[in-house]
Amino acid sequence: MIVRVDKILSELGFGSRQEIKKYVKAGKIKINDRTVKKPEEKINSKNDIIYFDGKEIEVEEFETYILYKPAGYVCATKDNVHRTVMELIDSKRKNIVPVGRLDLDTEGILILTNDGDLNHRLVSPASHVDKSYYAVFDGKLDSNAIEMTQAGLDIGEGEFSKPAELKILSENEILLTIHEGKFHQVKRMVKALGGEVTYLKRVAFGGLKLDDLKLEKGESRKITGDEMEMLIDDGKKHK
Repeated sequence: MIVRVDKILSELGFGSRQEIKKYVKAGKIKINDRTVKKPEEKINSKNDIIYFDGKEIEVEEFETYILYKPAGYVCATKDNVHRTVMELIDSKRKNIVPVGRLDLDTEGILILTNDGDLNHRLVSPASHVDKSYYAVFDGKLDSNAIEMTQAGLDIGEGEFSKPAELKILSENEILLTIHEGKFHQVKRMVKALGGEVTYLKRVAFGGLKLDDLKLEKGESRKITGDEMEMLIDDGKKHK
């Protein structure tokens, strides 16, 4: 990827573009063995090595993370009231964002990335990426809940859920797999079936299963190549 020096360093958290301009003027930035003279100079992120104040900077075109989101964090880059999931990601980049969202009180797998194409692919209804949720609920579900879920539900506000898969684990526990991502969808689907969600956890995203990730609650790490393939291939199998 060919990118401007000031752009990539700003994204990596080394300062604003104006600050990077000052660093360039001070001779603090090098590409390979050459001192950068202008902030708009270009680098090849795959082949060139960039140095800031004598230290080599790791430059990746895209970064993607897997997070075991705990309750109490919002899926936003900034929030004036609640803590955000960005506090749980070990990255200097400013352009990493959550893929979709989990509610404040919802736990489970969350993907974060600065790859816009990947983000779109994972959240687009056309991709049909599976997302599975474990839910505990109050109330009693309709006796035809499984069939109703398979047919699609009226979840209110003029919206209907697409066909989904429901597995009843106990009288107040279910596993629900959906292929889209409407606002508060799982909670609204359970309500349409006669229940009220009291606990919700996303246990699978695409081909990734929370139990296989070996992450503690609140822990994150970069996604592996194999895991990335599992994410992408899950969308392909539904097309």
